[in-house]
Amino acid sequence: MEKHIVFDKALTRADVAVLESLAKDIETHSRPQKKVAQSEESDLDSGLGSETTSGDEATSLRQNDAKLVAGLKAARDPKSTQFEPTVLISVDDCPAYLHPILNKYLLQPYIRQARKIVRHETDVAMLTHLILYFTTSVPSALLLFRHFTYLHAVLHFIMQMYYVGTYTLMQHQHIHQRGILAKQYRLFDEAFPYFLDPMMGHTWNSYYFHHVKHHHVEGNGPDDLSTTIRYQRDSIPDLLHYIGRFFFLIWLDLPRYFLRKNRPGMALQATGSEFATYMFYYTMSRIVGNKPTFFVYILPFLMLRLGLMIGNWGQHAFVDQDEPDSDFRSSITLVDVASNRFCFNDGYHTSHHLNPLRHWRDHPISFLEQKDTYAKESALVFHNIDFLMISFRLMAKDYEHLAKCLVPMGNQINLSMEGRVQLLKRLTRKFTEEEIKEKFRKTQ
Repeated sequence: MEKHIVFDKALTRADVAVLESLAKDIETHSRPQKKVAQSEESDLDSGLGSETTSGDEATSLRQNDAKLVAGLKAARDPKSTQFEPTVLISVDDCPAYLHPILNKYLLQPYIRQARKIVRHETDVAMLTHLILYFTTSVPSALLLFRHFTYLHAVLHFIMQMYYVGTYTLMQHQHIHQRGILAKQYRLFDEAFPYFLDPMMGHTWNSYYFHHVKHHHVEGNGPDDLSTTIRYQRDSIPDLLHYIGRFFFLIWLDLPRYFLRKNRPGMALQATGSEFATYMFYYTMSRIVGNKPTFFVYILPFLMLRLGLMIGNWGQHAFVDQDEPDSDFRSSITLVDVASNRFCFNDGYHTSHHLNPLRHWRDHPISFLEQKDTYAKESALVFHNIDFLMISFRLMAKDYEHLAKCLVPMGNQINLSMEGRVQLLKRLTRKFTEEEIKEKFRKTQ
């Protein structure tokens, strides 16, 4: 089955390491294996399936993974000689793309200074993107406010849609880590979202309240306002209902959720932030006009909320019928360019649910370290596809394509392509209210 694994040239080094490790597991499992006696010393089964891997092969696999993990940790450690901060999300090794003089006198001084400004020294790219947004998005919006043309408005909107994925996942780091800049830059760190969030389609603080204080508390369970378990996840009407409810009722549903959880202060904050943003939209329309306000604020707002819900649908489309409350079995992992290179490893969604405070550069490391657990827990890993396309493929009921994108682990390796298709179909089935009460009784 390894013939279906595609190594995209644009994958990050970490993703290449993860995919190579998984491919070697599949290759080792697929070869005829020699049965070995089981004992405490020789029981090296990594959960790859019913066949027993020889001790030498299992040891080799673990040694290979240990080398990969060590390399990724060194690249993450500022004290290591192999430390490599992320400067641009589009490439891994920036100096290799520059003339030595530009690297020495332009790039390296910038990196040295940027490492002092960002919260984590790996995250130079986040400062790079703040500079990018304040030198492109903000001046472009100001120009539209002063002199509106439809051509400029459309180009501005296209630019923002190109930026929004990276910005949103940078903000994802911001809301979980309570900032992305060093403590001495706290005032700017707290202030910049109030300028940039509305331009990228976010209402003030709503991402924090909905995602951190609600979604990660409920974990796609029955009380999660964005749960997928009550929907048939390959149904267009169900997806439209899912999106529609969020679009038109989240301003009411989220405060009501906090009130039900006896958190009136948070309900008031969530309501205030949402309606303050709406008032800001209205005020800007009175000051600069309806047309620039629509293109700069309203259109990104509509598109982002659509994208967030289609993306969350894909993140939690496959839910195990027996253990739907397991993070391993209710979320998935993606090894793809769009999610991980351009969106700060957003594809490692299972890892994020296991530890929401985990730094984005640590997700591939954690995956490799817990790979056997992922396999034993029947976790799903896909490659060469992002969350939006998973949702679209489900709407088309194109399970064959999804099955080819699946990177099998554990007993999944034994499945034929049709077996994979049937597995994925089972995992998208809607839960009845009776099943929800039964399966989630421990958490209710």
